[in-house]
Amino acid sequence: MGTFINRRRMIALAAGAISLRTIPVAQAQAWPNRFVRVVVPLAPGGPTDLAARLIAEPLSKIWGQQVVIENKPGAGGNLAAELVARSDPDGYTILFATSSLAVNQNLYRTLNYDPIADFAPITQLTSFPFYMFVPNSLAASSVREFIALAKAKKLTLASPGTGTAPHLTGELFTRMAGITMTHVPYRGAAPVLNDLMPGRVDLYFASGALLENMRAGQIRGLAVTGSKREPAAAELPTMGEAGVPGFEASSWHGLFVPARTPAHIVKKMNTDALSTLADRAVRAKLDQNGYGIVGSSPEQLASLLKLEIDKWGTVIKDAGIRID
Repeated sequence: MGTFINRRRMIALAAGAISLRTIPVAQAQAWPNRFVRVVVPLAPGGPTDLAARLIAEPLSKIWGQQVVIENKPGAGGNLAAELVARSDPDGYTILFATSSLAVNQNLYRTLNYDPIADFAPITQLTSFPFYMFVPNSLAASSVREFIALAKAKKLTLASPGTGTAPHLTGELFTRMAGITMTHVPYRGAAPVLNDLMPGRVDLYFASGALLENMRAGQIRGLAVTGSKREPAAAELPTMGEAGVPGFEASSWHGLFVPARTPAHIVKKMNTDALSTLADRAVRAKLDQNGYGIVGSSPEQLASLLKLEIDKWGTVIKDAGIRID
């Protein structure tokens, strides 16, 4: 009788061990079993929102679940980052991050999240320079003419928010060009364009998403902020060529999830995001909007984040920018 009981216990223990070993596989197969939200730190209609939607659509097809874009503008991207950092680490909340995730640690006196400790990186999606855009009504057709005009009268620098990459690019420009400008922050990129076209603001550093508006004759492009000319607008000189030697600034997009998100979900997200970036239609649309496609491992994105924190920290310190 005792032998029979012991055998039954051994069989039960063995079955339990098999069950435990298969849990990760079952979990991997189960995710996602409902909609996934991608939190974008800027307002709808802007270039970052456009890039997020270009990525979300094919991911919806791969995952067989709706990928919902949730725009959470404000506080230079902090509202979106904090929302994701505090979300359950279950793979159903993703941060569509910009370089503001690296910038804000040095820009704000206090943060309610840690950009490194509170997130698990998935992949870097893109890397891109900015373009110097002005209204057609502005009496400046080149960077040199703009600098001369800014020295003669007070001009305004628009941005999608204080501390955003376009804002810091503008601050870097004013210091390297030896001019001063009045910063006008907006809640997102779309409202900036609405005021740039009629000339209510004088300067906006934006991604290549606005090249379409330039070609439509709605705004004027003066230069690109990268170290070399861009195929998307090869007619525009670099800032260095246009009269500001040594000027270079760029930004990026990447996917992050809350820290402690299961490793198998992180791995699947990375694999599927890279598959999305390999899609010809997606690549064509991103390229059309001036986004250089990257695709990286989680480890490479983690390294980029740390490097960017150091890089922009220097710019912020030199510019004396600080937000309470």
